[in-house]
Amino acid sequence: MKRIVIHWTAGGYYPTDYEKEHYHFLVDKDGVVHNGKFKPEDNEVCKVGKYAAHTGGGNTGSIGVAICAMAGFKNRNCIGSYPILKKQFESTMELCAQLAGKYKIEITPQTIMTHYEFGIKNPKTSSAGKIDIIFIPPYSWVAQGEVGSFIRSKIKWYKLRGK
Repeated sequence: MKRIVIHWTAGGYYPTDYEKEHYHFLVDKDGVVHNGKFKPEDNEVCKVGKYAAHTGGGNTGSIGVAICAMAGFKNRNCIGSYPILKKQFESTMELCAQLAGKYKIEITPQTIMTHYEFGIKNPKTSSAGKIDIIFIPPYSWVAQGEVGSFIRSKIKWYKLRGK
């Protein structure tokens, strides 16, 4: 595996069967990690119906991690009824640190990113224009352009803490 792409589901606080088909791991409102239908290794070679299709144009070699939240999000002033909660955000960052260690993925902007960042870097893919993750409600002071850096800093902190 070469990278981790972090998402929000744009749904409620618990994973649906549909969401489990698209992400390898999903984190609910209580910080509990749920396994998706497919293992990360299924995305080494993507075959129709046999991999987690979470990042249009970037699934091969990518681990998809999703926070179950953000249904109804429009912007930072209208975040919907299911905002990301601190406990689930922190659990997601800890999970990503564990995955980075397990799969020997360096924590850089090229290897651990949000779906939004992937779309910016790959404008000719169907991921262009995705808004997950551009806002983190428990850390509302983090600007949209700094969300990826903030996430990577958190993951690095959890990785160092786990050693």
